[in-house]
Amino acid sequence: MKKIILASGSPRRRELMIQAQIPFEIRISQCEERITKERPDEVVLELSAQKAEAVAWKTAEEAIVIGADTVVALDGRIMGKPHDAEEAFVMIKSLQGKVHQVWTGVSILECKDGKIQTRQCFAQKTDVEVYPMKEEEIWNYIEINDENDPTGKEWEDKAGGYGIQSVFGAKYIKKINGDYYNVVGLPIARLYQNLKEKM
Repeated sequence: MKKIILASGSPRRRELMIQAQIPFEIRISQCEERITKERPDEVVLELSAQKAEAVAWKTAEEAIVIGADTVVALDGRIMGKPHDAEEAFVMIKSLQGKVHQVWTGVSILECKDGKIQTRQCFAQKTDVEVYPMKEEEIWNYIEINDENDPTGKEWEDKAGGYGIQSVFGAKYIKKINGDYYNVVGLPIARLYQNLKEKM
């Protein structure tokens, strides 16, 4: 079995890989992300490839390197990760009562001796509808501590300022159309189907 390397420090992606019983190790990509595209699907493909390539080029052994990137988009416009509570409030307020899209790009690179031998990439979309929210509800959510990091907040380090697997998903997500795990950060079933013939 080839070594599988996840080029991501995301705890949510790590948990999904463990849940799917895919043996792997983590090597976090230290690359500087450069965006030259505009469409959300093209952006996540570009960034996931950059992350995977940065690790593959430094990998001497024969391995499969997986890079992933997730964005939230509303009306075709990408929303990044909020820098502070006020920005998180603005993001969530713009999402409430509407349908938005979550895109995850995945790049699967087979490599050996620091050279990429094969490349397989895909972008997955999930539509997410959020219930209307009062401003007080939004602020109450923003104040919730991250269950995995007592010193952090739920909205931190999350595209669009929310996590679907958290209080937000339990209270305010009206409907999703597509892969739930894609919103968490990795379309794990589709990834596994692409991996199983390579492992």
